[in-house]
Amino acid sequence: MTSWPREERNITLRSALVFIILIITLFAVASCQLAEKRCASPLVSSCEECLSRGPECAWCFQKSFMDGAHVGERCGSAARLLLKGCGEEFVENPSVKVENTTLSSSQVTPRDISIQLRPGSEASFIVEVKQLERYPVDLYYLVDVSASMQDNLDRLKTVGVTLSHRMKEHSSDFRVGFGSFVDKPVSPYIDVNPSKISNPCSDYDVHCRPAHGFIHVLPVTENMTDFKQVIQQQRISGNMDTPEGGFDAMLQAAVCQKDIGWRPEAKHLLLVMTDQPSHLALDSKLAGIVVPHDGRCHLVDNMYSQSANMEHPTIGQLAEKLLENNIYSIFAVDQMQYKWYEDVVDFLPGTYLGKLLPKASNLTNLVVDAYKKLLSEVGVEVGVEDSEAHRFWVRVSAICPNGSTETNGRCSNVQPKQTVFFNITVGMRSCPAEGLRSGQEVLLMVRPVGFNESVTVRVQQACGCSCGEAGPYHEEPEPSSCMSGGGPAAERGLMDGCREERSGLVCSGRGICSCGGCVCDQSSLGTIYGQFCEKDDFSCAYEGGLVCGGHGQCVSGECLCQPGWSGESCGCPMSSESCLSRDGSVCSGQGKCVCGKCVCDDPRHSGAFCEKCPTCSNSCQSHWSCVSCHVSKGFGRDEAQQCNKSCTSLVAYVDDITELVRGKYCLYHSREQCFFRFHMELETHGPQLHISRHAECVLSQRYFKTFLSIFLLTLVLGLGILAVIRQLLRNKSWTLGEESSEQFDDSNKSPSYAPTTSEKTITYRRDHLHEHPVEMHVHVPKMPLSDIWP
Repeated sequence: MTSWPREERNITLRSALVFIILIITLFAVASCQLAEKRCASPLVSSCEECLSRGPECAWCFQKSFMDGAHVGERCGSAARLLLKGCGEEFVENPSVKVENTTLSSSQVTPRDISIQLRPGSEASFIVEVKQLERYPVDLYYLVDVSASMQDNLDRLKTVGVTLSHRMKEHSSDFRVGFGSFVDKPVSPYIDVNPSKISNPCSDYDVHCRPAHGFIHVLPVTENMTDFKQVIQQQRISGNMDTPEGGFDAMLQAAVCQKDIGWRPEAKHLLLVMTDQPSHLALDSKLAGIVVPHDGRCHLVDNMYSQSANMEHPTIGQLAEKLLENNIYSIFAVDQMQYKWYEDVVDFLPGTYLGKLLPKASNLTNLVVDAYKKLLSEVGVEVGVEDSEAHRFWVRVSAICPNGSTETNGRCSNVQPKQTVFFNITVGMRSCPAEGLRSGQEVLLMVRPVGFNESVTVRVQQACGCSCGEAGPYHEEPEPSSCMSGGGPAAERGLMDGCREERSGLVCSGRGICSCGGCVCDQSSLGTIYGQFCEKDDFSCAYEGGLVCGGHGQCVSGECLCQPGWSGESCGCPMSSESCLSRDGSVCSGQGKCVCGKCVCDDPRHSGAFCEKCPTCSNSCQSHWSCVSCHVSKGFGRDEAQQCNKSCTSLVAYVDDITELVRGKYCLYHSREQCFFRFHMELETHGPQLHISRHAECVLSQRYFKTFLSIFLLTLVLGLGILAVIRQLLRNKSWTLGEESSEQFDDSNKSPSYAPTTSEKTITYRRDHLHEHPVEMHVHVPKMPLSDIWP
């Protein structure tokens, strides 16, 4: 009874095992079939195309291999080609290789690695990073000296030496340097009034130093006396907007290594003290600065000379330069700005963020704690040449001293003398479309963050083939000029014989390469010829239904244009007459003449001559806020300076604005039903505004005249109506009087119901015409109703 379930269990396990093996087999067969399908494609016509389809593809260049079959049959897996009869020595199948050329170093091992990759393949290698015990340390103070940093600057004068003594407990050789920054010394970041440029604090009876982008004050030194004297000499400066130019100064402190005095063997700490956020890239467009930062050092007499000419660096650019120059960044920022920097430092490798308490009371502990934490975190960054980065991918995992594996490529709590192992995998997606040849190198740099050593990875690209690439195909791989036994140089020479520099394609894509020479294809459309099969007599471009647009001749597949015409189809006139605007300028000075038509530089411009721009800065409405500010200040000289925040133009006041000829006239309507005239004139440095001091209140006068006219008209109509009513009542009274005299014989006797007369006074007053009211008296006789309605 008990053996039956055990046998049933064994049968079930065997069935499951068979099922799993069957699934694995089917999966392997499906994978092989998929790989064969990807390699053996009728679209493959050369060895180079075959190898680019995947690492499992190989090419057979044996001459007698599958006679009469399509050339694509020469591409397949190495095993499949061998089964079809291709000799092993004729199979082109580059393998993946990894070679370490240097083995040891004080901190990073190895220092140089060579790998060979082909499209779709990958290679892995190990990099060891060892944490030393007591590094030499260079600490550079980069301090915001704007007016709001006065207390922190005073505190730094007292704690600087104390910090130096504390750091010597953790370093065998400690040195310090100092630099300061504020902001770009241009409007609107600073007040450009001459008195404010020399002394930004003149309104407060305080003598401040001029604003500056970055000043390098003291190179890193071990002389603490010099450092203390420099700190004591520092004075505050001032600017107008809230953000400062911290990132601009950081990049200069990172790349100007000789000026700063960074030592190659030391740890580089950049301490940034500020209480405000930093300007980012593109912010400088507010000041008309559009030149991107070039990432280079521009110190002239220890001052950043390009502060007013180049944009602020991008965060990615700053991160690259900090990593490239092995710099740890320590941000000591005000508590109010902590959140802003917290969102930014994630993009900057090797960065520590700390809250700076009032008067920098915790500065010493903050720097010491940051140094300990930065050294306890070990990570690497892998960089590929920018032009080739899209063709490679990198994966990094870290094996930490505690045995854990971190996929983010970083280990924490690493102690001195411990080693972190980084498993780095590099994969190649594709071969270059043009330019690089098989055997040429692409460099990758593996940089441990904050370390002054790095690993150079040289990637050899297996993108070419031997002479069997297209034929003739050899029965034996005997040495000849058609074989690649000469190494990469010989191979490149063979490929150069079949590749035109202009197109970069083998035989222009219209032939096969045979041992350094092209054999051109046959075409039913005409003849293909030339050294690189680049010429023909049928494929010139058409323009307007005519070959070469009727302005040239077709020679060897290219149009040779007549004088005055250009372009692939000779359809572009070289003259710019069709682009001349009414004023005689090309495209109104706002674009370029391309093929006889205007192409506007600014997308806001439109029209046949780029003459239209409804949203440009010269629209009247864009300057209303500026004019409103000056009107509200009463055109006073001192108060008008407060309007700089809403004005991006130079403003002047005039009494007679009609004297201005060039430019555009505009109106600004005030709240008092008046308007002010102002005039815009575009100058090279921006729009120039002239505002009339005199308001024109035509609206109030017009309303008064309208009101007076309506009042007089109403009065006249009322008097006319009253006169008509009075006349009608008089006529009625006369008629009633005659009827009553006929009914009574004794006219002298008063009847008992004789009509009585009542008097009603109606008063009309006319404003502005009479000082006293005019009274009118209307007498209405009273009579019985029976006399009126019998």
